Amino acid sequence: MQDRRLQLEPGVVVGEEFVRLDDGRVRCNVCPRQCTLSDGQRAFCYVRQAKDGQVVLTAYGRSSGFCVDPVEKKPLNHFFPGSSVLSFGTAGCNLGCRFCQNWDMSKAREMERLSDAALPDDIAAAAKELGCLGVAFTYNDPVMFFEYAADTAAACREVGLKTIAVTAGYATQPIRERLLGTMDACNVDLKAFTEEFYSKLCFAHLQPVLETLEYLHHQTSSWLEVTTLLIPGHNDSEAEIAKLAEWYVEHLGPDVPLHFSAFHPDFKMMDTPPTPPATLRRARAQAKAAGLHHVYTGNIHDQDGQSTYCAGCGRILIERDWYQLGSYHVVDGACEYCRTPLPGHFTARPGRWGPRRLPVVLEHRA
Repeated sequence: MQDRRLQLEPGVVVGEEFVRLDDGRVRCNVCPRQCTLSDGQRAFCYVRQAKDGQVVLTAYGRSSGFCVDPVEKKPLNHFFPGSSVLSFGTAGCNLGCRFCQNWDMSKAREMERLSDAALPDDIAAAAKELGCLGVAFTYNDPVMFFEYAADTAAACREVGLKTIAVTAGYATQPIRERLLGTMDACNVDLKAFTEEFYSKLCFAHLQPVLETLEYLHHQTSSWLEVTTLLIPGHNDSEAEIAKLAEWYVEHLGPDVPLHFSAFHPDFKMMDTPPTPPATLRRARAQAKAAGLHHVYTGNIHDQDGQSTYCAGCGRILIERDWYQLGSYHVVDGACEYCRTPLPGHFTARPGRWGPRRLPVVLEHRA
């Protein structure tokens, strides 16, 4: 298949969002960092670089690996449950999270880590052949490999596949509109609900993420779910969860699913203990008491906290145990018992992929 974009050299294409400055430098406009770069200098994310008066992406067609896994792992609980998706990412990230749980990929500085080369049409064809619902841009943030992700999304749409972005939402408005807003579904990682957390532990800011959430919910047709990783002593207090839930109900409404996920020691926070299951259950109870209808727990064994319930009659509609689905009582997108609509995208029967994880090696098809 033909490359959709001219490569200056293997893996390198001209970026689409930058401005040339009067002093000869260039400013990247992909994320709120707006890195200002001299020729040859790399941006904070590492995969974008100044070159000959332009900003180039150095990870085009170069992935850190492909894997077929359940859509619930994104996590998306209201988007074609039980389906499989072909997931991939690249190196690099525009956040500096000290607790990153994909740091071996997102913080990679050696391009040799991008060992699985595949162009957008190759990815779409592979996902189709594997019987996947679609393709998920994940592991690191697709904002960083915007051009690669956008071209792959276009290739997927041409063959009837869905597209999913798993993102921190740290993007400028042009990228929100040209990438995130075109996705069939997004899961946005809301790291915490204080500016202090974002500035000290992520080297970023909270407000652009809140703007992304509101944009996706109010101005696009992309299905939205949100995840917050609860880290003991940093963003798990009752006061912070209360503020998060209050903002959520006011700005996103009660029907956007919220996932509270458990932290495990990783990267530069090895001394922080794992999240107690009781903390996730308490946060879920708080959010539900504040008015959210669909709140989930993740990274722990909690069938009650991972199953979907009707907001009307309270009966179980989709039973889950980790990524294994059980009983299913959704008919025409509504509760089988009381007919209360269930927000999201559902089929008459759930998919049967289950908890399987299938690594896939793609090779460029000339």
